[in-house]
This record gives sequence, C-alpha cells and structure tokens, in this order.
Amino acid sequence: MKRYFLLSLLAWSIMTGVQAQDTGISTQLLERLRSKYQPTASDKALDNAVAINGLKALGTTANNNAYDTYFSHKVKSKGITDQKRSGRCWLFTGLNVMRAKAIAKFGMGDFSFSQNYCFFYDQLEKSNLFLQSVIDNASKPMDDRFVEWLFKNPISDGGQFTGISDIITKYGVVPAEAMPETFTSNNTSDYAKIISLKLREYGLTLRALSAQGKSKKEIQAQKEEMLSTVYRLLVRCYGMPPKTFSWTLKNAKGEPVSTKEYTPLSFYQEFVGTDLKNSYVMFMNDPTRPYYKNYTIDMDRHTYDGQNWTYVNVPMDEIREMAISSIKDSTMMYMSCDVGKELDSKKGFEDAGNYCYANLLGTTFPMNKKERIQTFASGSSHAMTLMAVDIDPQGKPRKWMVENSWGADYGYKGHIIMTDEWFGEYVFRLVVDKKYIPQKLLDITRQKPEPLPAWDPMFAPEP
Repeated sequence: MKRYFLLSLLAWSIMTGVQAQDTGISTQLLERLRSKYQPTASDKALDNAVAINGLKALGTTANNNAYDTYFSHKVKSKGITDQKRSGRCWLFTGLNVMRAKAIAKFGMGDFSFSQNYCFFYDQLEKSNLFLQSVIDNASKPMDDRFVEWLFKNPISDGGQFTGISDIITKYGVVPAEAMPETFTSNNTSDYAKIISLKLREYGLTLRALSAQGKSKKEIQAQKEEMLSTVYRLLVRCYGMPPKTFSWTLKNAKGEPVSTKEYTPLSFYQEFVGTDLKNSYVMFMNDPTRPYYKNYTIDMDRHTYDGQNWTYVNVPMDEIREMAISSIKDSTMMYMSCDVGKELDSKKGFEDAGNYCYANLLGTTFPMNKKERIQTFASGSSHAMTLMAVDIDPQGKPRKWMVENSWGADYGYKGHIIMTDEWFGEYVFRLVVDKKYIPQKLLDITRQKPEPLPAWDPMFAPEP
C-alpha cells in the first residue's frame, strides 16, 4: 500500500510539475512567506492597533452613524417580545405577525400570545416526527445518509413558518397569561441536550425492534410509551398546556371589554381567524438556484402529518415589491435573514458598509450573494417581523425596519434598521399573504415542487 501511494504521488508530480515538498508548508516556503511581508511603519502601527483593539473596533466605518429612524410607511406595533436564550425566533416572529393583527382588530394595548404553549406542542410533534421517521427507515443501515441525518438532527428548537401554520392550526393559541414562560422555555439548551439524547436512545430501540421482526402494532405501541415519557418531560420543563381557560379582553386603556371561557382552538378562531395553511406563501431569494420555480425540502416540517417547507424562488426585486405592498396595507410579514452580517448591535443598524475590513487588512472580500451561499459563508440565521419601509420620491426603498424578539433594550428600541443594500444582500425568506402576491407568482405555487434533500445547508432551522 505504501509503495502504491509513493508511485501515485510520483506520477502526480510528473504530470503536474509540482514537487511533493511544495504541497505542504516546507521550511523554504515559510521563509518565502516571511520575506514577502515587509511591513511599513503604517503596517506596524496597524498590527499593534488590531492586536490591542480587535478587528471590529478598528474596522467600523466613520459613516456608521449616518442613518435616521424615520419611515414613510410603518405598521403599528405595541410591545417587544424576548425569546431570551432560546432558538424560538421563528415562533416569536410568526406569533408577532398575528399579534399585530389582533391588536389592531380588537383595539388592544400590549398583548402577546403564549410562545410557551405553542413550543410545548412543537417539541412533542418533532419528537414524534423523529421516532416515526426512524421506524419508517428502520430497514436502512445506520450509515445511510438519511438515517445518519436523522440521528444527527433528532430535534431542535429552531424552525420556520410551516411550523407556525401546522402547530397553530392543530393546537390553537392562548394568551401569554394562560401559559407563561418558564426558566426552561427561556433557556432551552439543557432540555435540548437531554431530549436529543433520549430520542437517539429511543431511535436505536425502535430499530432493534424492527430488526427482531416485531409487528407494526408492537412497534407503534412502544413508540407511544416513548412519547408518554417525552410528554412528562415537557410538562416538567414547560408546564401543562391548558385545555380551557378564562380570559378578559381589554381595550388600549386597559379597561375590561369582555370575559369569556375559551379553548385554545376557539381563541385561535376569534383572535387569529386566518387559514394559515392556505393564505400564505413563502418566497426565497437563493441565486444559486433557478428563479420562478417551486421547491420543497424533505423532512423540513414540524409535524409528521404536516407540510414540508415549500417555497418559490424569486429575485430580490419581487420580494421588495410584495413587502412594500404588505406594509402599505398595514400588514407585517415573517422575514428571515443572515442577521449577524454587518450588524451594529448597539444601534440595531445593518448596512453593507458598516465595517471596512478590506482597507484595514489590505485585501478584498469580493464574493457576491450567490458565491457566499455556495461556499457556506452566508445563510439564513434568524427570523424577524418586517414592519416598516422608507421609500424615496422615486418610489425606491431606502431602508427597512423589523420588530425583533431580543427584548426592548436591544438595538433601536427592540427593532433593527437595515439599508436597502443590506436587505438585498442578506435577506433570504419572506412569507406573504396571498392578497399581496402577483398572479404570475401565485401560478408558480401550482407547479409540482422540485424536491431538495433534508441536509441542504440553506435550510437549517432558524434559531
């Protein structure tokens, strides 16, 4: 084997003209690298400055303060939510879209749906999705790519909009007071580790039962026992979801309007009332794939019997037009982006020119959006509620604003402002009410979606 390797290496060297010692960092190569760096006095000053202060402090551009908080079109909103140390941005964003509508319709003051209630059932459903998927694929070997993906990703607290529609349509919603946050719902990492470990154990057990030739009925009975344990863990960490509750509707002044008994589904029907599964379409801007096509991602759903994530891929200008139409009609939207890129977290301001590392480091960073996606340098990392746009006299957007879920003290009063240039470079997904979608794009939703694999890096759950 060693002789074969040496002969192969020799043949490669002859064909390419590259000597074997040149492919690694030899003493000679290191010396050449050292000799090429001949620092000037300015270089030495920058070396010292970066070592002491760091790249971000010195890379901040002088015009970083050049933004204002005026918006020509803005959806009214009351109160900022806080997902704390959890990956539930997708859930907060979806509920915030519905919250804004409920506040406007019923003239309420600060009001929130219970994120904890929906998250309880999200975690129960995702547990069943994993266990049933293990059963369905039990005949495949452990090193099968799909099986490997399952056990690497048994559950998460991240998600996307189809989780909103499937969970809420099935289980309804409740006001925050009916199922308040717990320590664990605000800090999900410990539970995530424990439930992931338990589900992986259960997955191996189910595969063993299948290998032993147990009947489908016996395997399903075992899965039910496993889910009963998961349910008990959820109750202990997140509380018991209410089946019924009494709630008082109050106006903007805090005065009581009515008190009723509700179930979660009756509360959903009264205070949301929208057919979430059929009223919205998710759009994506992914320049690595053909535009004006319908796509679906395997296993990217929250419930076993729910919808896989399906979207229409369109250019950014199409997304801008639908976003502007929605905001002008006082309708917020579920939006996701690569939030950490070029973010000034103190001001809550995102601009493609916030930081100039090229000048500081004496090199360039020329990759465009397509190239960043292809090389895993950028992807959707956070969901927020798009709620404002500033349009110039020519009808072009100058900047946008989102309602975030990181608390009222973050950024600009709990919001993030982004320039239109940043919006084009780092926004990926927008969920739009069908009434604001042009017919030519609605027609695309009737296409048979092109399937994409579960492990595609563009479709990791938004935390």
